[in-house]
Amino acid sequence: MNLKCSLGANYLGNNRCQFLVWAPLAQTAEAHVIEPVERALPMTKDSQGYYHCVAEEIELGSRYFYRLDDQREYPDPASRLQPQGVHGPSQVVDPDFQWQDGGWSGLSLQDYIIYELHVGTFTTEGTFTAIIPYLDKLKKLGITAVELMPVAQFPGSRNWGYDGVYPFAVQNSYGGPDGLKQLIDACHQAGLAVTLDVVYNHLGPEGNHFAGFGPYFTDRYQTPWGNAVNFDGPLSDEVRRFFIENALYWVTEFHIDTLRLDALHAILDISACPFVAELAAAVHKQAVQLNRQVYVIGESVANDARLIQPPEKGGYGLDGQWNDEFHHSLHVLLTGEQNGYYQDFGQLEHLVKAFREGFVYSGQYSPYWQRRHGTSSRDIPAHRFVVFAQNHDQVGNRVQSERLSQLLSLEELKLAAGIVLLSPFIPLLFMGEEYGETAPFFYFVSHHDPGLIEAVRQGRRAEFVAFQWPGEPPDPQDEAMFRQSKLNHNLAKEGEHRVLFEFYQELIRLRKEIPALAHLSKETLEVLGEEKDKILFVRRWNENDEAILVYNLGDTQSSLPLPLPSGSWSKRLDSADVNWHGKGSQIPEQLNSKGKSTLNLLPKTFVLLIKEI
Repeated sequence: MNLKCSLGANYLGNNRCQFLVWAPLAQTAEAHVIEPVERALPMTKDSQGYYHCVAEEIELGSRYFYRLDDQREYPDPASRLQPQGVHGPSQVVDPDFQWQDGGWSGLSLQDYIIYELHVGTFTTEGTFTAIIPYLDKLKKLGITAVELMPVAQFPGSRNWGYDGVYPFAVQNSYGGPDGLKQLIDACHQAGLAVTLDVVYNHLGPEGNHFAGFGPYFTDRYQTPWGNAVNFDGPLSDEVRRFFIENALYWVTEFHIDTLRLDALHAILDISACPFVAELAAAVHKQAVQLNRQVYVIGESVANDARLIQPPEKGGYGLDGQWNDEFHHSLHVLLTGEQNGYYQDFGQLEHLVKAFREGFVYSGQYSPYWQRRHGTSSRDIPAHRFVVFAQNHDQVGNRVQSERLSQLLSLEELKLAAGIVLLSPFIPLLFMGEEYGETAPFFYFVSHHDPGLIEAVRQGRRAEFVAFQWPGEPPDPQDEAMFRQSKLNHNLAKEGEHRVLFEFYQELIRLRKEIPALAHLSKETLEVLGEEKDKILFVRRWNENDEAILVYNLGDTQSSLPLPLPSGSWSKRLDSADVNWHGKGSQIPEQLNSKGKSTLNLLPKTFVLLIKEI
């Protein structure tokens, strides 16, 4: 048996299909085809616990279960489509698709400007293809990469996606695999890369029958969502194979450009060759074979620089990481909130360090963690950090799921945008942020098991204890939470929402066009902070091109002398300008400096200056 063949049901053409499933715990297995013609297909077991068969007269669209030991019937762990949801049969699908992106080879990571969206709430229809008409708007905004929250099959029709049960099956209510391919193809034709959020740290509880097939899980570790995936115990090689094959499936069959690995701190693995490093190496090897630029970006709260160190330095070789601490530093300065993990932040020096290094906690004591936390990221290149003012977690995991638009003034929203988009890191926007969407982004599920539904409710209540937010969290099972989370794109045409959209558009244009801002580097960066007045001074340069950014995060007007290098400077953007619905700029269009200059900055505003050559 050639184990290089793909897991699941592989349609071979001419009504022939190959079935392959890992089920070492079963004594016998067969593929039970139930539609359109019922058939029981005996399968042969090899020495590694894989059952396989090649069957004739299997039409595309045939639906099947795997029957183990002549009694238990389950969907395929590597199912490509679950047309009736997580409890129904799996379906044989045609992998062929008429791609129109033949000239697409990906983008440099330094050019990524990411737009994170949730398929179910981005449009009224909540499907992949319904997103396509909005791609021109994202291009107009300046976005270069669309990030999709998880699309693997989850229970019901509404979910964030982190309860996914079948990692290979594209959510049926979103449009299945063909709908996803149509969206990706359209993105590539528009010059947009596509990032997919994948979850390898756990599988959702409802419809999860993996334990019936083999030791996919271990009781040696626990995650917040139950037993951990078995990445380092007995028979873990085949578990690793399953998830690495899944990563390659997205990259190869779906032309995905970047995988965002969810919650890597919850992947517990003490093996000499960590699963995450093995996965990253496999993806990078596949990218070379495909002649495409493909990346792996991680999410982790551990502040472990090894994730993004190269293998030759003992690292795992990921291409980048979400930097939550940049967000936390900025959020606390803007909102004053210091509950939960926000208690570790609140000083301007935290944001200064986030600019200079990446991680804020790099080995010092953390009041929130009640121990020393993190490692230094000083040597990690700037373009390996993804930063944001908000994302699905930081909005949806608030008790009332408010966006920053509900917490901050227009001036503060512009200030947050300027800090993120003109930083030397990869910026990420959360859908609707660019025009100040007012709809919340609630946490929502559509489970069927009453016990599980109540457990989710209790879990949400427990999550918010440390934050001490007032009020009772909304019921995640209530369909109204899902409906209320849908975007109202028409807001972008109105009043301050339109102004904010145009402001984001201008910031992205400046980021791309000004060489000092387009060059993502910590080596060509100087950052100073004046703690008392909350003034952040950022100097960036690239060869002869030089830019100065001065941010006033304080509540009073600032007139501090600043270390503006000698020469002539022109003002390229002031968030206080009346064009941006500000109170009016007090900074002249041209400045001549002899090494220091005093700038009159209104509270919660910032200015961008460019040195004249």
